[in-house]
Amino acid sequence: MAENTPETSGQQENGAEKLSLQEQIGLSAKTPLGLCGIGLTTACIVLTLLGVIAHMSGMVSNPYTAIVTFLVFPAGIICGLLLIPLSGYFRRKKWFGGNINKGHVVIDFNKKNHRKTMVLLLVLSIVNVVVFSLLMYEAYHFAESDYFCGAICHTVMMPEYTAYQRSPHSKVGCVSCHIGSGAEWFVKAKISGLRQVKGVITGDYSRPIATPVHNMRPAHDTCGSCHNAATFHDKTTKQFVSFKNDSQEKPQVQDIALHLGGKNPATGTFEGIHWHADKNLKIEYQVLDEKRTSVGDIKVSRADGTTETYIADGKSAEAGKAHWRTMDCIDCHNRPTHIYDDPQERVDFGLKSKKIDPTIAGIREDSLEALKKEYKSRDEAKKQIGETLMALQTKRHGAEVVTKNQKALAAASAFLVETYLGNIWPDMKITWGAYKSHLGHQDEGEGFGCFRCHDDEHQTKDGKAISQSCDLCHDEP
Repeated sequence: MAENTPETSGQQENGAEKLSLQEQIGLSAKTPLGLCGIGLTTACIVLTLLGVIAHMSGMVSNPYTAIVTFLVFPAGIICGLLLIPLSGYFRRKKWFGGNINKGHVVIDFNKKNHRKTMVLLLVLSIVNVVVFSLLMYEAYHFAESDYFCGAICHTVMMPEYTAYQRSPHSKVGCVSCHIGSGAEWFVKAKISGLRQVKGVITGDYSRPIATPVHNMRPAHDTCGSCHNAATFHDKTTKQFVSFKNDSQEKPQVQDIALHLGGKNPATGTFEGIHWHADKNLKIEYQVLDEKRTSVGDIKVSRADGTTETYIADGKSAEAGKAHWRTMDCIDCHNRPTHIYDDPQERVDFGLKSKKIDPTIAGIREDSLEALKKEYKSRDEAKKQIGETLMALQTKRHGAEVVTKNQKALAAASAFLVETYLGNIWPDMKITWGAYKSHLGHQDEGEGFGCFRCHDDEHQTKDGKAISQSCDLCHDEP
């Protein structure tokens, strides 16, 4: 009987066959699961490298390609790598039949081929760690980019993304306001994002997107990173330019001086409109509806411990059912970025900038009618707004005058199409006035603006009221 030696392949010990490292890997690779893991890993690595090259070179700019490159393919690599050792485990359990020998893995560093194999595995592991680190870094930054936020869920987010791109905060990243710094809110946002992805896939989302957003991070954590509420601003003049249908060439100009206020360095106290931002004040109010247009009791707490409660008859919430909210920046600046235009203001801007020729009689009224007309889709609006304007002008003046003004009417039509496409999305049910602002009191009749609280009706038990006086916020310049 031959004597076993250390160099003998297939050495027996306690009745179990010892397999070399190469044999173990080879046997595992021959299983269906092992072959699947190797194939999946190889394919995903190649596709990932091609995707990264295309992304970095600018050959491909499609956002969905970036998702596949930085998220889907790396996930495939990880799955493939996990399948390889998993196939070895299943092989040992004989889940693939009894024709594959079960044995113990022997790693002998005295053998040159074992050392080479381990070095190869070590090098490949290091390469994988480096590659995955770079991919995860790129994936993280891609997932935090404005392009990812606005362009991936195209149908849902394109209205907000379009409004954002022309806003005063267009250079501020989406995540700076919606998430801010810190791991806690990052994790919350990603968990919420999974729910939103499910909603997009199933079509279960609001049309239009409901506002206000109830899970927004407190404004002092986000807005406060750029804006200092304690900074004092003197009076700032704001000019309002408007036209009337019967005076298209002569604008009505109104200048007002806004008392922006803040912390007055002379007195050390907060004043003006930004009196509300005093860090020594805590203003709370009862929210009576989803849009926060109806306000119940209001409570003002000061640093010295004193509290005032303002109550309006018939508006207080029932005991135990009151939802109290602490006032912050977005209670007034509710559309700081995603700002939608008012059609009359846009047409008046067109007249002022001469994009709409004010010398054409009736052009203001006809432009508004063409802009406000209901169109089934954005493509239909793009085709029909100009035709509608021409038809209205023909009805008003006749074909000869329209032919004479054809160039000016074409320019006006292009401006109206641009205005429409920047503000209306029929498939998302976003029409004129879908999103209103709480700044000022232009839409006070619908509960928007300052008069939610400043109505002279919210009073303390002593009769002290929240004033509605105009000169609290502005006066003549």
